[in-house]
Amino acid sequence: MLKRLTLLWTVLRGDARELWFALRHPDAPRWLKWGAALIALYLFSPVDLIPDFLPLIGMVDDIVLVPLAIRWLLKRLPPEIAQAASRRRAG
Repeated sequence: MLKRLTLLWTVLRGDARELWFALRHPDAPRWLKWGAALIALYLFSPVDLIPDFLPLIGMVDDIVLVPLAIRWLLKRLPPEIAQAASRRRAG
């Protein structure tokens, strides 16, 4: 589990940080918080689309779906929150 989280964090470092900053923004919409909670639930849930006991293939759904879901949430941010999160991520 720890290897899986380390790998995901390496892949997601930029987008995950931007999502974190967007979540901490005072005007962050409620749907963003629910979406981030669902992503975290999926990541830590023992239920996957492809079981993890299958070598290599079992982690592909996490490595593909989680970044896509985070990117999807970030693309739907209100412009002022997206700009503030991008500035905080860059600086």
